[in-house]
Amino acid sequence: MQIIWLGHGSFRIEIGGEVLLIDPWINGNPMMQGHDAGAAITGATQILVTHGHFDHTNDIVEVSQKTGAPVSGMFELAAALIAQGAKEGHSFNKGGTITFGEVSVTMVPASHSSSMSVDGTARYMGMETGFVIQGDGHTIYHSGDTGIMADMAWIGAYFKPDIGILSAGGYYTMDMKQAGWAAREYFDFKTVIPGHYRTFPALEQSAEALAEALPGVDVIEPQVLQPITL
Repeated sequence: MQIIWLGHGSFRIEIGGEVLLIDPWINGNPMMQGHDAGAAITGATQILVTHGHFDHTNDIVEVSQKTGAPVSGMFELAAALIAQGAKEGHSFNKGGTITFGEVSVTMVPASHSSSMSVDGTARYMGMETGFVIQGDGHTIYHSGDTGIMADMAWIGAYFKPDIGILSAGGYYTMDMKQAGWAAREYFDFKTVIPGHYRTFPALEQSAEALAEALPGVDVIEPQVLQPITL
């Protein structure tokens, strides 16, 4: 299995014969400048979207059309993206599980907000979410954009994820110290990968505080388009 950071909150996960893109933001993503945008999306089989903000949805329709990968996410959001031309996947909801071959994806809560511009007007796009992804003998918790929330307790206890991909840049989400506290309090991760950081000056630029909070956990600072093999 490989986890590949596309910068900001965007990830490519190659797992169980599938290539999942989560919130692929390519055009205008400062972290993708100078990198091969084609390599980021080539071979994608599925697109998952966590919530409706521009830095998570602006490229969804274009990437879906280029790759043929269907889009799945919160009912209202997925339906809106499909109406704009994305290939239809699953418009599902929290607690629901979808499967792609040997990979399963369960939608779980996050604590954030969600809207998208439709005809120049911001429209509510259903609730923000995270995902639990299972395959290749691993269980990944992708937090989506979120603050610390009590729901993390049951997500950790029920799914027992060994890998955490945590939004940890602060300002819009948990910061590194908060993400470290949540990971220690609610989960038993073997590996933690931060996201949604370094993109803008307002966000944290290092995962040092996260690593300090999690002794014994492999905290990996991702580099754009460099595979993390687990």
